[in-house]
Amino acid sequence: MIRFLTLALITLAAGVSAPATAPADASRNAMRAPAYPLVTIDPYTNVWSMADHLYDDDVRHWTEVAFPLRGWLTVDGVEYRFMGAGEGTAAVQLYADAQATRTHYGFTCGPVELSLTFTAPLLLDNPELISRPVNYISYGVKATDGKKHVVAIRFEASPLWAVNTPEQETVSEKSESGKLVLLRAGTKEQNHFSRKGDDVRIDWGYFYLAADKKNTAAEVLPDGMLGISRNLGSRRTAAGFIMIGYDDVYSIRYFGEKLRPYWNRSGNRTIADEFAVARKDYKRLMKRCDKFDRELIADATAAGGRKYAELCALSYRQSICAQKLVQAPDGKLLLLSKENNSNGSIGTVDISYPAAPLYLKYNPKMSEAMINANYYYSESGRWTKPFPAHDVGTYPMAEGQTYPGDMPVEEAGNMIILTAAICHFEKSGDYAAKHWETLSIWAEYLRTFGLDPENQLCTDDFAGHFAHNANLSIKAIVALACYGRMAQTLGKADIDSEYTAAAREMASQWIQMASDGDHYRLTFDKPGTWSQKYNMVWDKILDLGLFPKEVRATETAWYLNHQNAYGLPLDNREMYTKSDWIVWTATLADNPEDFEALISPMWRFYNETRDRVPMSDWYFTHAPHRRGFKARAVVGGHFIKLL
Repeated sequence: MIRFLTLALITLAAGVSAPATAPADASRNAMRAPAYPLVTIDPYTNVWSMADHLYDDDVRHWTEVAFPLRGWLTVDGVEYRFMGAGEGTAAVQLYADAQATRTHYGFTCGPVELSLTFTAPLLLDNPELISRPVNYISYGVKATDGKKHVVAIRFEASPLWAVNTPEQETVSEKSESGKLVLLRAGTKEQNHFSRKGDDVRIDWGYFYLAADKKNTAAEVLPDGMLGISRNLGSRRTAAGFIMIGYDDVYSIRYFGEKLRPYWNRSGNRTIADEFAVARKDYKRLMKRCDKFDRELIADATAAGGRKYAELCALSYRQSICAQKLVQAPDGKLLLLSKENNSNGSIGTVDISYPAAPLYLKYNPKMSEAMINANYYYSESGRWTKPFPAHDVGTYPMAEGQTYPGDMPVEEAGNMIILTAAICHFEKSGDYAAKHWETLSIWAEYLRTFGLDPENQLCTDDFAGHFAHNANLSIKAIVALACYGRMAQTLGKADIDSEYTAAAREMASQWIQMASDGDHYRLTFDKPGTWSQKYNMVWDKILDLGLFPKEVRATETAWYLNHQNAYGLPLDNREMYTKSDWIVWTATLADNPEDFEALISPMWRFYNETRDRVPMSDWYFTHAPHRRGFKARAVVGGHFIKLL
């Protein structure tokens, strides 16, 4: 049933908007994504289609809670539902295609084809764009019979976008600003930072739909739903867009300070301002996103093959929108991760470490932003141990570690390697110089305890505590060499010589301790075991000269013979794996055939998995099911082959 009063038929003025370019058949990705990113703003406004067809189910928050967003196209009086569960004859979906910044759909609606594109212009060279809490939904219609048809499009969204649980009372309202009409919904009780944790949704701030006032009917429906309808007139072709966004007002509580989102860091802008700028930027951003998406596919295909490129495309928005960009009181950028579907930690070091390749590739300053809070935590005196904290709190409260244990070698190695990688890709030692005293404490800890780690956790904490971890030892060795490299960059020749020599001696010892004939062990004390040695990838990328090529070649040959249908297990103990580590391990290979042979089963998992959730990074290699985890920032690690 059509819920809006019919508008007078007005032909959409030419040139008001340009459609987002729908991909040609040859450029569409072949992967059937486990879930398709739709609205990807931050860890809270993070919404996906978890079905084959956009109209099979309501769209869902990454936690799988329904966030209804529905759409209908009316053609010559016949209504076709193209998005969400609800009333109306379903359209026929022609394709679904997830690229880096955009997700494209195509539908047949009687004698008309509808193209629909969801765009999140998360271009990492621009902090303002990363932070802008506005996405686009673009549409284009084209008659397939060459005739004119009377066409109207309608969108409805639920106030559930602004609550944690459905029973919370909401208020919806309409307003106008400049050329735009705005609809918003939010909870009646606006309690900022009213909750923290993992499986929670934001219940402060306001959800918005926005569109040009011209040719638009916008209203709050009796059930609180927000509705926008546009009559496109009698046309052969037409195009336009609406905008969708969220104003959280305050984003992060940071050691006693309430931080606004980066876009409003000074508190002198409004969400209406952001929508107005987004409207003005539409055509320019559509071109930029189209160019970026195509270049990413081309670059990743050249680096690792088409399947690898499709994995990178699907990973891009997931990683970025699992983090929030704010500015610290001291002016530093903070890109704070939420440890989705794990424990909800904020600023987790061993989330930043695997996620880093995406940011090192496109903007190393964002890699700084990912760990600035961790440095502050140590250097402020709030954290006093000789190794970094695991996290700085539970999202969105960054007020000190809440993880119940420590990961001493893991986090010290992570922070030193990340800092060295930042310096390498920035071609400057400035970031290391700012934190040299802290880095020196961590490096000395690793020199003392890193070669043969005691019983402790590593980043794969789901595997439990265990001692003599050969891969964790590699991390310590690589980190010491990284410390030496940074000392060299800063002109500290004595420190460079001392720590580089120590790292090389430890690497030589490692080869003897870990050797198990035709491969290297999981733990030094257990022959007949094996594991992915993904931490060794930084020796190759940064050209540290620690482990001979023969070590990598030996391991690669072993891995190729121990894969299952959906990839290489993490180690000999279980059938599960980690997707980020598979790509790091595959990058150890010295020829493209071996890399692609290790990546192809991973692509197959995402294409075939029965678990329709945003990419899981922890899944079984012998069956199409995830072991755990979804929607996490760590998939940024898939970009490591591009470094």
